[in-house]
Formats: sequence, C-alpha cells, structure tokens
Amino acid sequence: MFLYLLIVVIVLLLVFLYKTYNGLISMRNSLHNAWSDIDVQLTRRHDLVPNLVESVKGYMSHERETLEAVTAARSAAMQTGGDIVSRGVAEMALGNAVGNLFVKVERYPELKASQNFILLQEQITSTENRIAFARQHYNETVRQFNTKIAVFPSNLIAGAFGFTEEKLFEMDAGERANVAVKI
Repeated sequence: MFLYLLIVVIVLLLVFLYKTYNGLISMRNSLHNAWSDIDVQLTRRHDLVPNLVESVKGYMSHERETLEAVTAARSAAMQTGGDIVSRGVAEMALGNAVGNLFVKVERYPELKASQNFILLQEQITSTENRIAFARQHYNETVRQFNTKIAVFPSNLIAGAFGFTEEKLFEMDAGERANVAVKI
C-alpha cells in the first residue's frame, strides 16, 4: 500500500514538473515573439524616418537642427542592441524627435499639403500606434511570465531551471524627463 502511494506521489510530482516546465517554456517563447513584434515595428519606423527627413528637407531649410536631431536619434536607436532599458530610452528619444519635427511642420503649409509628406505622416502615425500596441502586448506577456516564475510552487521549478525575471519595455519618470521634447 505504501509503495503504491509513493508511486502515485512521484507520478504526480513528475506530471507537475512536466506541465510547469513546459508552461514556462511556452510563456518564454510567447515573450520572445512579443518582443519580435515590437522589433518589427521599430524597424519599420527606422526605415520610414530617412524618407520623412528627405521629404521635408527642401521645405524646412531653416530647421537644420531639427532634421539633424531626428537623424541622430534614429542612429542612436538603431545602435542600442538588445538591452531593453537603453532601447526604450533611445526609441523614446526618436519618437520625441519625430514628434518635434511634426510640430515644426505646422509652420510650413506647402509641406503639409505635399502628398508625399501626408503619406509618410500617415505611415509613421500608423507605425507609432502599432508600436504602442506591440509594447502593451509585450509588457502584459512579461507581467504574466514574471508572475508565473514568482509564485509558489512554480517558482521552485523556475529557479531550478534558471528562468529569470524579464524587464518591461518602459521608462521611469526620470528617463522620460531626459528625453522630453523641447519645443
């Protein structure tokens, strides 16, 4: 009788280990997929920015600093690599630089009427919305994963197999202040 009970307990523990480990792997893969969704949209924005700068360059000859700021922010964002915190800061700076450019475009009615500019503005706005949605999805996936590896008893399995907490794709108030748009 004791032997059967021991076998049942061992089988239940193995099933628990199997399900928990596979669940953690599945969640980690979902997390990587969610990050890829963000990366695709950020790359799309990076690809649109040079076209935007080219389309406004002729109209905004007196705004050289603004155009250089957008170009520099794009370069910095493209060079950040995989570190989520530094990437968030660089991408926020790029978003702010592009936003600042759009604010300055208001002073140029001919540019605002340009079909090429209108198309690029719509594409960038659409991309910004996609980035926000992808970021929201990623952060929710990170929250679920971090919760799963922190709660008992799955934290025992997570710790034993080296699952570690993931970072959210966000910035704190101090970092936001460092990249605030100066208009």
